[in-house]
Amino acid sequence: MSVRDFIRVLESEFDAGFATTDSSDLETYGRDWTRVHAPAPTAVVFPRSAADVARFLPLADAHDVAIVPSGGRTGLAGGAVAARGEVVLSLDKMRKLDPVDPVARTVRVEAGAVTQAVHEHAAEHGLTWPVDFASAGSSQIGGNIATNAGGIRVVRYGLTREWVLGLEVVTMDGEVLRLNGALEKNNTGIDLRQLFIGSEGTLGVITAATLKLERLPSETRVALFGVQGLTEALQLFRSVREAHGFDLMAFEFLTDACLDVVEAEGAAQSPFAERSPAYVLVELEARGDWSAADAWMEKIFEAGQVLDGVLADSTQRSRELWSVREGISESLSKTGFVHKNDVSLPVSRLPDFVGKLESTLRERYPDFRVFLFGHVGDGNVHINIMKPEDWDTERFVATCHETDEVLFALIRGFDGSISAEHGIGLLKKPFLPYSRSPAELALFRKLKAVFDPRGRLNPGKVFDGATP
Repeated sequence: MSVRDFIRVLESEFDAGFATTDSSDLETYGRDWTRVHAPAPTAVVFPRSAADVARFLPLADAHDVAIVPSGGRTGLAGGAVAARGEVVLSLDKMRKLDPVDPVARTVRVEAGAVTQAVHEHAAEHGLTWPVDFASAGSSQIGGNIATNAGGIRVVRYGLTREWVLGLEVVTMDGEVLRLNGALEKNNTGIDLRQLFIGSEGTLGVITAATLKLERLPSETRVALFGVQGLTEALQLFRSVREAHGFDLMAFEFLTDACLDVVEAEGAAQSPFAERSPAYVLVELEARGDWSAADAWMEKIFEAGQVLDGVLADSTQRSRELWSVREGISESLSKTGFVHKNDVSLPVSRLPDFVGKLESTLRERYPDFRVFLFGHVGDGNVHINIMKPEDWDTERFVATCHETDEVLFALIRGFDGSISAEHGIGLLKKPFLPYSRSPAELALFRKLKAVFDPRGRLNPGKVFDGATP
Protein backbone atom coordinates (compact mmCIF):
# COMPACT_ATOMS: atom_id res chain seq x y z
CA MET A 1 0.00 0.00 0.00
CA SER A 2 1.27 3.46 -0.88
CA VAL A 3 1.60 6.25 1.67
CA ARG A 4 -1.25 8.07 -0.02
CA ASP A 5 -3.49 5.02 0.31
CA PHE A 6 -2.60 4.62 3.98
CA ILE A 7 -3.36 8.28 4.64
CA ARG A 8 -6.76 7.74 3.00
CA VAL A 9 -7.37 4.86 5.39
CA LEU A 10 -6.48 7.10 8.33
CA GLU A 11 -8.76 9.86 7.07
CA SER A 12 -11.63 7.40 6.93
CA GLU A 13 -10.91 6.00 10.40
CA PHE A 14 -10.05 9.16 12.34
CA ASP A 15 -11.15 12.78 12.68
CA ALA A 16 -9.73 15.53 10.50
CA GLY A 17 -6.29 16.65 11.61
CA PHE A 18 -5.23 13.22 12.86
CA ALA A 19 -2.63 12.81 10.10
CA THR A 20 -0.50 15.23 8.09
CA THR A 21 2.02 15.00 5.27
CA ASP A 22 2.84 18.72 5.31
CA SER A 23 6.55 19.14 4.54
CA SER A 24 7.21 21.49 7.47
CA ASP A 25 5.54 19.04 9.88
CA LEU A 26 7.60 16.17 8.47
CA GLU A 27 10.79 18.19 9.00
CA THR A 28 9.83 19.27 12.53
CA TYR A 29 8.55 15.98 13.87
CA GLY A 30 10.96 13.74 12.01
CA ARG A 31 14.08 14.80 13.90
CA ASP A 32 15.37 15.22 17.45
CA TRP A 33 18.24 17.39 18.73
CA THR A 34 20.76 15.33 16.79
CA ARG A 35 21.60 16.47 13.29
CA VAL A 36 23.39 13.39 11.94
CA HIS A 37 20.40 11.71 10.24
CA ALA A 38 18.13 13.72 7.95
CA PRO A 39 14.43 13.40 8.81
CA ALA A 40 12.40 11.48 6.22
CA PRO A 41 9.03 10.44 7.68
CA THR A 42 6.12 9.78 5.35
CA ALA A 43 3.49 11.23 7.71
CA VAL A 44 2.85 12.44 11.24
CA VAL A 45 -0.18 11.41 13.31
CA PHE A 46 -1.57 13.20 16.37
CA PRO A 47 -3.68 10.94 18.59
CA ARG A 48 -5.76 12.65 21.27
CA SER A 49 -6.22 9.67 23.58
CA ALA A 50 -4.95 6.20 24.42
CA ALA A 51 -7.98 4.89 22.53
CA ASP A 52 -6.72 6.64 19.39
CA VAL A 53 -3.30 5.05 19.82
CA ALA A 54 -4.90 1.64 20.42
CA ARG A 55 -6.85 1.96 17.16
CA PHE A 56 -3.94 3.29 15.15
CA LEU A 57 -1.16 0.82 16.02
CA PRO A 58 -2.90 -2.38 14.82
CA LEU A 59 -3.94 -0.51 11.67
CA ALA A 60 -0.32 0.45 10.99
CA ASP A 61 0.79 -3.10 11.73
CA ALA A 62 -1.73 -4.53 9.29
CA HIS A 63 -0.51 -2.19 6.55
CA ASP A 64 3.22 -2.84 7.16
CA VAL A 65 3.82 0.71 8.45
CA ALA A 66 6.68 1.40 10.87
CA ILE A 67 6.11 3.84 13.74
CA VAL A 68 8.42 6.28 15.56
CA PRO A 69 6.91 7.47 18.88
CA SER A 70 7.70 11.15 19.42
CA GLY A 71 7.72 13.38 22.48
CA GLY A 72 9.61 16.65 22.90
CA ARG A 73 12.44 15.36 20.67
CA THR A 74 15.17 16.70 22.96
CA GLY A 75 17.26 13.51 22.91
CA LEU A 76 20.83 13.34 21.65
CA ALA A 77 21.07 9.72 20.49
CA GLY A 78 18.76 9.74 17.48
CA GLY A 79 16.07 7.82 19.33
CA ALA A 80 13.21 9.95 17.95
CA VAL A 81 14.53 10.36 14.40
CA ALA A 82 12.32 9.10 11.56
CA ALA A 83 14.91 8.68 8.82
CA ARG A 84 13.53 5.68 6.90
CA GLY A 85 10.02 6.63 5.82
CA GLU A 86 8.33 5.78 9.12
CA VAL A 87 5.14 7.43 10.39
CA VAL A 88 5.77 9.62 13.42
CA LEU A 89 3.31 9.17 16.29
CA SER A 90 3.41 12.48 18.15
CA LEU A 91 2.01 12.79 21.67
CA ASP A 92 1.70 16.58 21.36
CA LYS A 93 -2.11 16.51 21.59
CA MET A 94 -2.09 14.43 24.80
CA ARG A 95 -1.12 16.93 27.51
CA LYS A 96 -3.83 16.52 30.13
CA LEU A 97 -2.81 17.08 33.76
CA ASP A 98 -5.13 15.50 36.32
CA PRO A 99 -5.60 17.15 39.74
CA VAL A 100 -2.71 16.67 42.14
CA ASP A 101 -3.40 14.34 45.06
CA PRO A 102 -1.67 16.23 47.90
CA VAL A 103 -2.21 13.41 50.41
CA ALA A 104 -0.66 10.65 48.32
CA ARG A 105 1.67 13.15 46.61
CA THR A 106 0.87 11.86 43.14
CA VAL A 107 -0.44 13.20 39.84
CA ARG A 108 -1.56 11.43 36.68
CA VAL A 109 -0.52 13.13 33.43
CA GLU A 110 -0.68 12.25 29.77
CA ALA A 111 2.54 11.46 27.96
CA GLY A 112 2.66 14.70 25.97
CA ALA A 113 2.68 16.88 29.09
CA VAL A 114 5.70 19.16 29.09
CA THR A 115 8.05 18.61 32.04
CA GLN A 116 7.98 22.26 33.12
CA ALA A 117 4.17 22.30 33.01
CA VAL A 118 4.12 19.34 35.40
CA HIS A 119 6.53 21.17 37.71
CA GLU A 120 4.30 24.25 37.73
CA HIS A 121 1.15 22.18 38.23
CA ALA A 122 2.64 20.40 41.26
CA ALA A 123 4.13 23.61 42.68
CA GLU A 124 0.64 24.97 43.33
CA HIS A 125 0.49 22.38 46.12
CA GLY A 126 4.04 22.91 47.38
CA LEU A 127 5.18 19.79 45.54
CA THR A 128 7.41 18.92 42.59
CA TRP A 129 8.24 16.06 40.28
CA PRO A 130 11.96 16.13 41.04
CA VAL A 131 13.19 15.11 37.58
CA ASP A 132 14.67 18.28 36.10
CA PHE A 133 17.03 19.31 33.32
CA ALA A 134 17.80 22.20 31.00
CA SER A 135 15.27 20.97 28.41
CA ALA A 136 12.36 20.93 30.88
CA GLY A 137 10.58 23.62 28.86
CA SER A 138 10.27 21.37 25.81
CA SER A 139 10.81 17.76 26.90
CA GLN A 140 7.71 15.64 27.51
CA ILE A 141 6.90 13.17 30.26
CA GLY A 142 6.53 10.22 27.90
CA GLY A 143 9.96 10.84 26.42
CA ASN A 144 11.48 11.31 29.85
CA ILE A 145 10.14 7.93 30.90
CA ALA A 146 11.00 6.19 27.63
CA THR A 147 14.65 7.24 28.05
CA ASN A 148 14.74 7.04 31.87
CA ALA A 149 16.00 10.62 31.85
CA GLY A 150 18.51 11.90 34.39
CA GLY A 151 19.28 15.57 34.82
CA ILE A 152 20.73 17.96 37.32
CA ARG A 153 19.36 16.49 40.56
CA VAL A 154 20.02 12.78 40.20
CA VAL A 155 22.56 13.04 43.01
CA ARG A 156 19.66 13.97 45.32
CA TYR A 157 16.62 12.20 43.88
CA GLY A 158 17.75 9.51 41.46
CA LEU A 159 16.61 8.77 37.90
CA THR A 160 13.15 9.05 36.35
CA ARG A 161 12.19 5.43 37.05
CA GLU A 162 12.20 6.14 40.79
CA TRP A 163 9.45 8.75 40.34
CA VAL A 164 7.00 6.76 38.21
CA LEU A 165 4.33 4.90 40.15
CA GLY A 166 2.16 3.76 37.28
CA LEU A 167 2.12 3.63 33.49
CA GLU A 168 -0.46 3.44 30.76
CA VAL A 169 1.10 1.80 27.69
CA VAL A 170 -0.35 0.75 24.35
CA THR A 171 1.23 -2.27 22.69
CA MET A 172 1.46 -2.86 18.94
CA ASP A 173 -1.59 -5.15 18.97
CA GLY A 174 -3.71 -2.35 20.45
CA GLU A 175 -3.77 -3.63 24.02
CA VAL A 176 -3.92 -0.85 26.62
CA LEU A 177 -1.88 -1.87 29.65
CA ARG A 178 -2.50 -0.06 32.91
CA LEU A 179 0.44 -0.94 35.10
CA ASN A 180 0.45 -0.44 38.87
CA GLY A 181 -1.85 2.62 38.97
CA ALA A 182 -1.04 4.82 41.96
CA LEU A 183 0.10 2.03 44.27
CA GLU A 184 3.19 2.44 46.42
CA LYS A 185 3.14 -1.29 47.18
CA ASN A 186 2.14 -3.99 44.72
CA ASN A 187 3.95 -7.27 45.26
CA THR A 188 2.11 -9.34 42.64
CA GLY A 189 4.87 -10.66 40.42
CA ILE A 190 6.94 -9.15 37.63
CA ASP A 191 6.75 -5.35 37.45
CA LEU A 192 6.05 -4.87 33.74
CA ARG A 193 6.14 -1.11 34.22
CA GLN A 194 9.92 -1.24 34.53
CA LEU A 195 10.28 -2.93 31.12
CA PHE A 196 8.91 0.15 29.38
CA ILE A 197 10.91 2.71 31.37
CA GLY A 198 14.07 3.25 29.37
CA SER A 199 12.95 1.09 26.42
CA GLU A 200 13.05 4.06 23.98
CA GLY A 201 9.65 3.33 22.43
CA THR A 202 10.69 -0.09 21.11
CA LEU A 203 8.18 -2.15 23.15
CA GLY A 204 5.09 0.04 23.36
CA VAL A 205 3.81 3.61 23.33
CA ILE A 206 3.57 5.30 26.73
CA THR A 207 0.35 7.33 26.81
CA ALA A 208 0.07 8.36 30.48
CA ALA A 209 1.85 8.02 33.82
CA THR A 210 1.12 8.40 37.50
CA LEU A 211 4.05 10.31 38.94
CA LYS A 212 5.37 10.43 42.48
CA LEU A 213 5.83 13.93 43.84
CA GLU A 214 8.12 15.35 46.50
CA ARG A 215 7.90 18.50 48.57
CA LEU A 216 9.36 21.57 46.96
CA PRO A 217 12.83 22.29 48.29
CA SER A 218 12.92 25.03 50.87
CA GLU A 219 15.48 27.80 50.57
CA THR A 220 18.47 26.76 48.48
CA ARG A 221 21.90 28.26 47.93
CA VAL A 222 24.03 28.05 44.84
CA ALA A 223 27.80 28.43 44.83
CA LEU A 224 30.37 28.25 42.04
CA PHE A 225 33.90 27.22 42.98
CA GLY A 226 37.13 27.28 41.01
CA VAL A 227 39.16 24.08 41.35
CA GLN A 228 42.38 22.68 39.92
CA GLY A 229 40.74 19.76 38.16
CA LEU A 230 38.45 16.74 38.41
CA THR A 231 40.41 15.11 41.22
CA GLU A 232 39.96 18.22 43.36
CA ALA A 233 36.30 18.42 42.32
CA LEU A 234 35.67 14.93 43.65
CA GLN A 235 37.52 15.73 46.87
CA LEU A 236 35.06 18.59 47.23
CA PHE A 237 32.22 16.19 46.47
CA ARG A 238 33.31 13.88 49.26
CA SER A 239 33.57 16.83 51.62
CA VAL A 240 30.06 18.12 50.90
CA ARG A 241 28.53 14.64 51.21
CA GLU A 242 30.19 14.06 54.56
CA ALA A 243 29.01 17.40 55.96
CA HIS A 244 25.91 17.62 58.14
CA GLY A 245 23.05 20.07 58.54
CA PHE A 246 22.12 20.53 54.87
CA ASP A 247 21.31 18.46 51.77
CA LEU A 248 23.18 18.34 48.48
CA MET A 249 20.82 19.11 45.59
CA ALA A 250 23.23 19.28 42.64
CA PHE A 251 26.94 18.92 41.98
CA GLU A 252 28.04 19.99 38.50
CA PHE A 253 31.46 20.19 36.86
CA LEU A 254 32.82 22.13 33.87
CA THR A 255 36.22 22.97 32.48
CA ASP A 256 37.46 26.50 31.82
CA ALA A 257 37.10 25.83 28.07
CA CYS A 258 33.34 25.48 28.66
CA LEU A 259 33.21 28.79 30.52
CA ASP A 260 35.08 30.40 27.63
CA VAL A 261 32.48 29.36 25.07
CA VAL A 262 29.55 30.29 27.33
CA GLU A 263 30.98 33.79 27.74
CA ALA A 264 31.79 34.09 24.05
CA GLU A 265 28.19 33.29 23.11
CA GLY A 266 26.74 35.63 25.74
CA ALA A 267 24.96 32.90 27.71
CA ALA A 268 26.64 33.86 31.01
CA GLN A 269 29.47 35.87 32.49
CA SER A 270 32.29 34.61 34.65
CA PRO A 271 31.88 35.78 38.24
CA PHE A 272 35.62 35.49 38.85
CA ALA A 273 38.40 38.07 38.45
CA GLU A 274 40.88 35.25 37.78
CA ARG A 275 40.25 32.02 35.94
CA SER A 276 40.66 28.47 37.24
CA PRO A 277 41.31 25.27 35.26
CA ALA A 278 37.85 23.94 36.19
CA TYR A 279 34.72 24.79 38.16
CA VAL A 280 32.15 23.12 40.37
CA LEU A 281 28.60 24.34 40.82
CA VAL A 282 26.98 23.23 44.06
CA GLU A 283 23.35 23.67 45.10
CA LEU A 284 22.45 23.10 48.75
CA GLU A 285 19.22 22.98 50.74
CA ALA A 286 19.37 23.89 54.41
CA ARG A 287 17.85 21.92 57.24
CA GLY A 288 16.77 24.82 59.38
CA ASP A 289 19.28 27.67 59.25
CA TRP A 290 22.43 28.02 57.15
CA SER A 291 24.98 27.79 59.94
CA ALA A 292 26.16 24.29 58.96
CA ALA A 293 26.55 25.27 55.31
CA ASP A 294 28.41 28.44 56.26
CA ALA A 295 30.76 26.41 58.44
CA TRP A 296 31.40 23.94 55.62
CA MET A 297 32.23 26.68 53.14
CA GLU A 298 34.60 28.33 55.60
CA LYS A 299 36.29 24.98 56.16
CA ILE A 300 36.93 24.25 52.47
CA PHE A 301 38.48 27.67 51.91
CA GLU A 302 40.71 27.33 54.97
CA ALA A 303 41.81 23.86 53.83
CA GLY A 304 42.62 25.14 50.34
CA GLN A 305 40.18 22.72 48.69
CA VAL A 306 39.06 25.41 46.26
CA LEU A 307 40.93 28.13 44.38
CA ASP A 308 38.08 30.62 44.36
CA GLY A 309 34.37 30.77 45.04
CA VAL A 310 31.21 32.81 44.66
CA LEU A 311 28.03 32.34 46.70
CA ALA A 312 24.73 33.55 45.25
CA ASP A 313 23.01 36.09 47.50
CA SER A 314 19.68 36.19 45.66
CA THR A 315 17.42 34.09 43.44
CA GLN A 316 18.53 36.10 40.44
CA ARG A 317 22.18 35.52 41.26
CA SER A 318 21.49 31.78 41.61
CA ARG A 319 19.99 31.75 38.12
CA GLU A 320 23.04 33.55 36.80
CA LEU A 321 25.39 30.98 38.30
CA TRP A 322 23.26 28.13 36.93
CA SER A 323 23.40 29.73 33.50
CA VAL A 324 27.17 29.14 33.50
CA ARG A 325 26.48 25.40 33.57
CA GLU A 326 23.20 25.18 31.66
CA GLY A 327 24.36 27.43 28.83
CA ILE A 328 27.15 25.11 27.72
CA SER A 329 25.33 22.82 25.28
CA GLU A 330 23.51 25.60 23.46
CA SER A 331 26.62 27.76 23.32
CA LEU A 332 28.66 24.92 21.84
CA SER A 333 25.98 24.26 19.23
CA LYS A 334 26.05 27.90 18.15
CA THR A 335 29.78 27.86 17.53
CA GLY A 336 29.72 25.03 15.01
CA PHE A 337 29.21 21.30 14.51
CA VAL A 338 29.73 19.41 17.78
CA HIS A 339 30.01 15.67 18.38
CA LYS A 340 28.40 14.90 21.73
CA ASN A 341 28.80 11.96 24.04
CA ASP A 342 27.05 11.33 27.33
CA VAL A 343 28.71 8.61 29.41
CA SER A 344 28.89 7.45 33.01
CA LEU A 345 31.60 5.96 35.19
CA PRO A 346 31.92 4.84 38.79
CA VAL A 347 32.34 8.22 40.49
CA SER A 348 35.69 7.48 42.11
CA ARG A 349 37.19 6.41 38.77
CA LEU A 350 36.31 9.59 36.90
CA PRO A 351 39.69 11.37 37.30
CA ASP A 352 41.70 8.42 35.98
CA PHE A 353 39.27 7.95 33.11
CA VAL A 354 39.28 11.62 32.09
CA GLY A 355 43.06 11.82 32.35
CA LYS A 356 43.44 8.80 30.09
CA LEU A 357 40.81 10.11 27.68
CA GLU A 358 42.39 13.56 27.36
CA SER A 359 45.87 12.20 26.78
CA THR A 360 44.59 9.73 24.18
CA LEU A 361 42.64 12.37 22.26
CA ARG A 362 45.58 14.81 22.32
CA GLU A 363 47.89 12.14 20.95
CA ARG A 364 45.60 10.74 18.23
CA TYR A 365 43.48 13.77 17.30
CA PRO A 366 45.49 16.93 18.04
CA ASP A 367 43.15 19.13 15.96
CA PHE A 368 40.17 18.45 18.22
CA ARG A 369 38.96 20.89 20.89
CA VAL A 370 37.37 18.90 23.71
CA PHE A 371 34.84 20.29 26.19
CA LEU A 372 34.10 18.33 29.36
CA PHE A 373 31.23 18.99 31.76
CA GLY A 374 28.47 17.10 33.51
CA HIS A 375 26.71 15.85 36.59
CA VAL A 376 29.85 14.32 38.05
CA GLY A 377 28.22 13.80 41.43
CA ASP A 378 26.44 10.84 39.83
CA GLY A 379 29.33 9.81 37.57
CA ASN A 380 27.93 11.40 34.41
CA VAL A 381 30.28 13.34 32.14
CA HIS A 382 29.46 14.97 28.79
CA ILE A 383 32.26 14.80 26.23
CA ASN A 384 31.88 17.33 23.41
CA ILE A 385 34.27 17.57 20.45
CA MET A 386 34.20 20.67 18.24
CA LYS A 387 34.64 20.25 14.49
CA PRO A 388 37.83 22.01 13.34
CA GLU A 389 37.01 24.93 11.07
CA ASP A 390 39.05 23.56 8.16
CA TRP A 391 37.44 20.09 8.29
CA ASP A 392 34.36 19.20 6.25
CA THR A 393 31.46 17.57 8.07
CA GLU A 394 31.84 14.19 6.38
CA ARG A 395 35.46 13.86 7.50
CA PHE A 396 34.60 15.01 11.02
CA VAL A 397 31.71 12.54 11.43
CA ALA A 398 33.82 9.66 10.14
CA THR A 399 36.69 10.54 12.48
CA CYS A 400 34.32 10.88 15.44
CA HIS A 401 33.14 7.35 14.73
CA GLU A 402 36.75 6.31 15.26
CA THR A 403 37.04 8.35 18.45
CA ASP A 404 33.85 6.72 19.74
CA GLU A 405 35.43 3.30 19.38
CA VAL A 406 38.43 4.54 21.35
CA LEU A 407 36.20 6.20 23.95
CA PHE A 408 33.86 3.25 24.45
CA ALA A 409 36.69 0.75 24.67
CA LEU A 410 38.15 2.95 27.39
CA ILE A 411 34.78 3.12 29.15
CA ARG A 412 34.46 -0.64 29.07
CA GLY A 413 37.86 -0.91 30.72
CA PHE A 414 36.66 1.38 33.51
CA ASP A 415 33.37 -0.54 34.00
CA GLY A 416 31.32 2.40 32.76
CA SER A 417 28.33 2.92 30.47
CA ILE A 418 28.34 4.33 26.94
CA SER A 419 25.10 6.23 27.71
CA ALA A 420 24.19 7.92 30.96
CA GLU A 421 21.10 9.92 30.03
CA HIS A 422 20.09 9.99 26.37
CA GLY A 423 19.79 6.30 25.59
CA ILE A 424 21.08 4.38 22.57
CA GLY A 425 18.82 5.35 19.66
CA LEU A 426 20.53 5.18 16.27
CA LEU A 427 23.82 6.84 17.11
CA LYS A 428 25.07 4.49 19.82
CA LYS A 429 23.52 1.27 18.56
CA PRO A 430 26.78 -0.04 17.00
CA PHE A 431 28.50 0.36 20.36
CA LEU A 432 25.90 -1.17 22.68
CA PRO A 433 28.00 -4.37 23.11
CA TYR A 434 30.58 -2.23 24.90
CA SER A 435 28.11 -1.93 27.80
CA ARG A 436 25.84 -4.96 27.41
CA SER A 437 26.77 -8.64 27.21
CA PRO A 438 25.69 -10.97 24.39
CA ALA A 439 23.31 -12.69 26.82
CA GLU A 440 21.67 -9.36 27.70
CA LEU A 441 21.29 -8.39 24.04
CA ALA A 442 19.70 -11.76 23.27
CA LEU A 443 17.14 -11.12 26.02
CA PHE A 444 16.48 -7.62 24.64
CA ARG A 445 15.58 -9.18 21.29
CA LYS A 446 13.37 -11.80 22.89
CA LEU A 447 11.43 -9.08 24.72
CA LYS A 448 11.08 -7.18 21.47
CA ALA A 449 9.71 -10.31 19.80
CA VAL A 450 7.06 -10.66 22.52
CA PHE A 451 5.75 -7.09 22.41
CA ASP A 452 6.43 -6.19 18.75
CA PRO A 453 7.04 -9.41 16.77
CA ARG A 454 7.14 -7.71 13.36
CA GLY A 455 9.46 -4.92 14.52
CA ARG A 456 7.15 -1.99 13.73
CA LEU A 457 7.90 0.18 16.78
CA ASN A 458 10.91 2.46 16.48
CA PRO A 459 12.65 0.00 14.15
CA GLY A 460 16.41 0.06 14.01
CA LYS A 461 16.72 1.82 17.36
CA VAL A 462 18.79 0.33 20.22
CA PHE A 463 19.35 -2.96 18.37
CA ASP A 464 18.51 -4.62 15.04
CA GLY A 465 16.03 -7.42 14.67
CA ALA A 466 13.10 -8.65 16.73
CA THR A 467 14.45 -12.14 17.31
CA PRO A 468 17.88 -13.53 18.29
